[in-house]
Amino acid sequence: MTDLNGAWLGTYWQQGQPVRFEMTLVQGSNTISGNILDDNYLGEASLGGTVTGRSVSFTKKYLMGSRHSVQYSGTVSEDGNTIRGKWQIFVFRGAWEAQRQDDNLSLEQTMKGVEKIPVLTTTQQLLVNKISLYEGIDSLFKRF
Repeated sequence: MTDLNGAWLGTYWQQGQPVRFEMTLVQGSNTISGNILDDNYLGEASLGGTVTGRSVSFTKKYLMGSRHSVQYSGTVSEDGNTIRGKWQIFVFRGAWEAQRQDDNLSLEQTMKGVEKIPVLTTTQQLLVNKISLYEGIDSLFKRF
């Protein structure tokens, strides 16, 4: 069985437009749970689902605003580092994919210039890192 534990970066396409997301998965036997942070106004969501061989299916539920459920299904690549599939909510549907992140490299790069704050949830830490990244980009553009 594929081990999906860890951090993933991905994209889903909605009406032809890409939306980036960060996902943290926790796997126990053939079940998965976790959090997703969309890079749009919908924000944070929780997820729960199953893994059977290389097939993955889960339901994403947003924590604020729209509380509708989005159904995801996909297939994990042979090397276990990519998931590709389809999502659906009501009559809307599209493709999605996610890439496994190397926890050590990812953590090392995102923590540069970020004040370490103890006892943060994964989602809170992702938000701190994202704010730091946006501030860095903003200061870069101010130079020009």
